[in-house]
Amino acid sequence: MSLDELQDAARAWAELDHDPDTRAQLLSALDDEPRLATMMGNPLSFGTAGLRGPVMAGPSGMNRRTVRRATQGVVAWLNTLDESTRAGGVVVGCDARHGSADFYDEVIRVLTHAGMEVVALPPQLPTPLVPFTVRQFSAAAGIMITASHNPAPDNGYKLYVTDGAQVNAPVDSFIEAAMNSADELANLPDVDIDDTRGRLAQMLYVEHHVSRWRLPERSPLRIVYTPVCGVGGQIATETLTGVGFPVINCVTSQMVPDPHFRGLPFPNPEEAGVLDAALALANEIDADIVIANDPDADRLAVALVDGGSWRILSGDEIGWLLASALLPTCESHDVVATSIVSSELLLRMAAAAGVTARQTLTGFKWIARGADVGERLAFGYEEALGYAVDPTVADKDGISAALAICTYADQLRRDGRSLLEVLAHIRATFGDVALLQVSLRANDATELDRWRQRLRDLIASPPTTWGDCAVSEVIDLNEGYHGLAPTTGVMLRFAQRGRVTIRPSGTEPKMKAYLEIVRQGPSDDTLNRVATATRAWFA
Repeated sequence: MSLDELQDAARAWAELDHDPDTRAQLLSALDDEPRLATMMGNPLSFGTAGLRGPVMAGPSGMNRRTVRRATQGVVAWLNTLDESTRAGGVVVGCDARHGSADFYDEVIRVLTHAGMEVVALPPQLPTPLVPFTVRQFSAAAGIMITASHNPAPDNGYKLYVTDGAQVNAPVDSFIEAAMNSADELANLPDVDIDDTRGRLAQMLYVEHHVSRWRLPERSPLRIVYTPVCGVGGQIATETLTGVGFPVINCVTSQMVPDPHFRGLPFPNPEEAGVLDAALALANEIDADIVIANDPDADRLAVALVDGGSWRILSGDEIGWLLASALLPTCESHDVVATSIVSSELLLRMAAAAGVTARQTLTGFKWIARGADVGERLAFGYEEALGYAVDPTVADKDGISAALAICTYADQLRRDGRSLLEVLAHIRATFGDVALLQVSLRANDATELDRWRQRLRDLIASPPTTWGDCAVSEVIDLNEGYHGLAPTTGVMLRFAQRGRVTIRPSGTEPKMKAYLEIVRQGPSDDTLNRVATATRAWFA
């Protein structure tokens, strides 16, 4: 848009913005074209499970007006449901990010105005409490204000639908259309928020998981824990202590929720340096295991001592360990699921255990629905540190996953074994899999579009080799894969040696490549060669 068009759009938005702070922010930028373009030029869309973006004025940011319009879209969808379903109400929660309390308040005011029953969770609770409460109370939907592991300036709006899982097509498209065509609401009155049922749900969540994972006796396992300045600290320590770990060594500087994430390079335990303080404490106390949640506690990171130094496990390695613990407990109607960008080793583990395994598209809106009618999802995971270990939560849950990995570590300790020994056994039995993720953040939308075009070029002119590996198959994921819905991405297969899957991130302006190679010996450097070819493609 030209500057005149941006200014006209900004004035129109500001005129309808009921928040004086963001209205003033927008009007003050009228003569600052770059700043105005940032606020107005790329409106947030109802993408992966909802909205996510920087907290700022205008349609490109998370603000009260954006949240109000999104909730009006949700109300329009709720009104398409039958009355008995709507009667279950809407669960609402929030984390501790910038704007979370205001957006939580805005959601509740819009829902109340629309005559919807609201089940308000107490503020600053982990995301998994929302899908848990949706199922526990048979709610019609759940809304969580969170940006998960995004940078500190961001916030988001995550929607769970009636089955307790994240929203997916076609409901997301319906809500976005309703959001963009919603009538403007007049100033809404304040609402007295009653979180009585929400506090009950919190208690039921803790009671369920303490009962499910309770140890036969108190454990001497030395655990270091950090919520990386997020909201998981209270419930994580409460449940770990409740199941039988009497002493949890916490990174005290990171236990209080901090929307600035001070002292951290990035609020994501996948990123280098985020676990440094936890590992330093672990060295100090000679810990057995380090566990960390991301800021909204729906993900789990794990580190173990390997040869005298700490090794941070990959998301797939944690997934294999949890599968090793859970597969023997599966019943005939149980299934396990993982995404097409996660390791295929789980499929081999499940086959050996006689358990049905499925691959889904990327994201828990698909993994959580990996079980068919009459089946139960006993375990699901994605390589990005997301794990579903209990059917009461139809989403990834870093709290219950922490309980599962720590109780498994304790069980192995009593049997004279360790998690690393189990990992070695898994590799020896099912394949010495080497894994790597290569990603590059786009500087702007133009660069991301350029990479998307290069994906199309990869299909149009498929390579015969990639890092000296013979390409046996080039799969256009947009055409579907093994019966899955179309999605943007390309998979290069190297027969039985492995694969590379390249796709844009669903939550960040990134292009990602997921590499999986089955090594043929300790000196096999195929992964390095494939990684070099992948980085060259990105460049």
